[in-house]
Amino acid sequence: MPRRRSSSSTGSPTGGSTAPRNRTPQPVRVRRRTVGDFAKAFLAFLALLVLLVGVPLALAMQFGWPLPHGVPSLDWLQQEITVQTFLNILSVVVWLAWAQFTACVLVEMKAALSGVGVPGRVPGAGPSQLLARQLVAALLLVGAAAASFTPGLSQLGHGLEGNQKGTVAVAQQTPGGLFGQQREQAADTAAAVAEQAASAAAQAEAKQGDTKYYRIQPPEGRHHDSLWEIAQRHLGDGRRYKEIYALNKDRVQPDGSRLSEASLIRPGWIMEMPADAHGGELVGMPDGATDVSEQVRQQIHDYAQGGDHAQGGDHAEGGGQQQDGGHQQDGGFHASVPAQRQHQDHGGDTAAVPASSGRSFGLPEALLGAPLLAAGLLGALGHRRRQALWQSALGAVGGRRGMEPPTPTGDALDVQDALLVGADPEGVRRLDRSLRGLAAALAAESRPLPVVYAAWLTGGDLHLQLAQPAGKPPAPWQTGQDETFWMLGRADAERYEDADTAAPFPGLVSLGTMDDSRLLLNLEAVPGIVSLSGRAADRAAVFASVAAELATNGWSDRMTVTLVGFGQDLTPLAPNRLRHLDGIEALLETMEAETRQRRGALGAAGHDSVLTGRTGPAQHTRWAPHLVLLAAEPSAEDARRLAELASGASRLGIGYLVGTDAAELPGAAWEMEITGEGRLLAPLLGLELDAQMLPSAEQQAVVELFVEADPEHGPDGPAPTPPFLVDISEQGRPAVYARLVGPYEIIGLDTPDDERSALLHEALALLLLHREGVHPRVLSSALWPRGVTDDVRDALVERLRSWLGTDPDGTPRLRTDDTGRLTLAKSVVSDLDVLRSLYHEATQGKGADSRAVRGRLLTDALVVVRGPLLADRPEGRYRWLTHEIVDAQLPLIVADIGLALSSFHLEKDRADKAIEALDAALRTAPADERLWNELLRATHATGDTARLQALAADLVGRGGARGLPPRTEALLDELLPAWRTAVAAAG
Repeated sequence: MPRRRSSSSTGSPTGGSTAPRNRTPQPVRVRRRTVGDFAKAFLAFLALLVLLVGVPLALAMQFGWPLPHGVPSLDWLQQEITVQTFLNILSVVVWLAWAQFTACVLVEMKAALSGVGVPGRVPGAGPSQLLARQLVAALLLVGAAAASFTPGLSQLGHGLEGNQKGTVAVAQQTPGGLFGQQREQAADTAAAVAEQAASAAAQAEAKQGDTKYYRIQPPEGRHHDSLWEIAQRHLGDGRRYKEIYALNKDRVQPDGSRLSEASLIRPGWIMEMPADAHGGELVGMPDGATDVSEQVRQQIHDYAQGGDHAQGGDHAEGGGQQQDGGHQQDGGFHASVPAQRQHQDHGGDTAAVPASSGRSFGLPEALLGAPLLAAGLLGALGHRRRQALWQSALGAVGGRRGMEPPTPTGDALDVQDALLVGADPEGVRRLDRSLRGLAAALAAESRPLPVVYAAWLTGGDLHLQLAQPAGKPPAPWQTGQDETFWMLGRADAERYEDADTAAPFPGLVSLGTMDDSRLLLNLEAVPGIVSLSGRAADRAAVFASVAAELATNGWSDRMTVTLVGFGQDLTPLAPNRLRHLDGIEALLETMEAETRQRRGALGAAGHDSVLTGRTGPAQHTRWAPHLVLLAAEPSAEDARRLAELASGASRLGIGYLVGTDAAELPGAAWEMEITGEGRLLAPLLGLELDAQMLPSAEQQAVVELFVEADPEHGPDGPAPTPPFLVDISEQGRPAVYARLVGPYEIIGLDTPDDERSALLHEALALLLLHREGVHPRVLSSALWPRGVTDDVRDALVERLRSWLGTDPDGTPRLRTDDTGRLTLAKSVVSDLDVLRSLYHEATQGKGADSRAVRGRLLTDALVVVRGPLLADRPEGRYRWLTHEIVDAQLPLIVADIGLALSSFHLEKDRADKAIEALDAALRTAPADERLWNELLRATHATGDTARLQALAADLVGRGGARGLPPRTEALLDELLPAWRTAVAAAG
């Protein structure tokens, strides 16, 4: 990490330091115990005695054993219920309440006496545990060990309603109150424990001989000592490394250097430890140290005498440089964890399920919990499938003319369902509009874009973490907890509309969640390399998630993402964004050339960074980011060259994320670690997230979806899925017939007369458009995009099943298949099913061998078409259709039918019939160029030049400023050479 500048007396916005700068206790007023304190303790003791001992004795004496002494017989169920029965039941309830309160007391006593962490929560014991906490605190407050209690005991007991509220409110308002260096931490807790701190200081001054020290150990192989590991071994919690850092910062070490950065410690250095440190590697004061050499004893003695170092911090390297708002100009930052995270036990996440194996209702959790990634993948997949449909319709791919894309199965189907459930396209749209709106507002004020390190999303609010103060944000943005935070509320964000400006921060990518907040790190703004350590499989899952989101996110424009050491199979997600290089040498050669080129281009344009270029005239074409994801660990020499390239890369719009097996990577600015439990840790940044990951199985399934939808796959690719075909004869009349192509109508069912009718109709439409089945979670996310409980969803399913009824053989028309998906019986049919069946039969069935049959089937198919899909759907409903390709699929099918029927009539010189068929198809597919070109040919076949000129004028009017498509223009030149003159005269 970059070396940290020491803070000055004015560096903090609050005027305070995050931790004491020396070990010498400051004079404080020691509050002595009063008679009231002893009275409270005595009353607390009596209350605990009554509740813990008196209650069970009274129950035993009054009621005895309330439960049967043997296994009851069936006759017991027929006995009369008496008053004694009710009393026995009541006594059981009291026994359970007593047991719960006793557990709370034991938990609170253990936490108070151990002095480490905060008490765990007893399930369902909110008021009981609060009472136990207050009684234990009052009892132990006057004890000999009171000075060594856990910081915050009095806060958790007596100050629960006072001290804690402000902290939680600030943390919720600014979830990223998080990235400032040496920011004042837990001010509310400090106020609550001032009395205990004074007592501890007095005892420390009186018992100086008990101070413990630790000597930094030399490296063993690739393992290096770190403050995190020292705190983990000797304090029981790695996150307490900050206490060690605060005790030793800027003090002169035996080699003459000073500790100025928590990650920069050297073998042989001496660390003073907190009073509750334990373990065999610790050394006491020199007078009692018999297990160390005379030299080490002398070093410890000298170090102990150096505790009174200057408070100004000017002795440290760079100490004369100022901080602003807790942030460094060189890009270093630190995350002061929100209060709700600080009050969690370190072992509280032991039940976490690794992302690689997590599944919910049969769907992969990794995508269910990644709304921005899922939305990007879903949008990109829909775009790819539409491309395939158009190319198929135009006959550009190996003669494929199937209108049905391949239906996924197995893991690919589960992943598709997870994308549908987990995606938050509205959140992506809101984020994109907010960022572009900010860029447009700054450009209007002739202000440059600020350097943004990260963004936090919480409850719809957006918090931007700036590298340094950038003045007052433009409305409706507001200043957050200090000048380095800009915040936009959800209500203000929803009022933003599309802005014609370049994406200002395209390098933002999701890393994970902290409580209810999602962190997006701006990779291109990092002042150097970001390293990621951990097991290879876990690192690969994080790399895949980052690559997939960068490739498909909706808040970026142009971008290059280079993958090295992984991800060759990920390139189908976005071939225009993702590229794969074989090795580090090729990467270094490429990036050295690009770095030189970008530096020269910035200088020639007069910009100091890509951010100023993004708000200039060339904003849409220049300064796109280049993000490098290197999963293969570089050698020492390669790491050195990478560090040189990354030293100034942030102003060039280049970012580096590098995987490493070791805990430290030479030249890394920010260091992160992914654990086997799916936790993303950056101790020196103060981050501990539930990581966003894309495990190998889900990654392969996602790639399969994109590969199968690739329009370039050709004849060797997956065969088109045959459509759901129905019996179109008179004998195949369905029991329930829904008309979706045009206004929504249902034949064969009674219309529901309650307020749930709209939900039932929408659910039925979703099932009719997915004959392969719909997962219940997909159904609920489609109908209730903002969330719904399972019981409400299940009630709707049962109501729908009852409404649809049963077939004559008693089989329900709404069924659940072996995978748990909801499917409809074949007796429930839509007009879209009939349309597909007629077209299939006309082109590949009986109509393929009989011209007369083909004409009749095509005519019947065109009669079914009454307009666009669900033409009268109410506003605000059926939003799930944006994820579907049926809106693009239906016009193509109708256009194909119109073209086929026109060709059928022109073979017999029935031009007017052909024109009728084309006009009918154009009502549903008005943007299909093929229909207009065929209409020109059919009109020309009538021999009516005036009619052809009128059609040409109509087409020119529809084209507007864009003009006619090249192929249409060429066709008019062939059919009506003087069309330009005629159109000009008519206009």
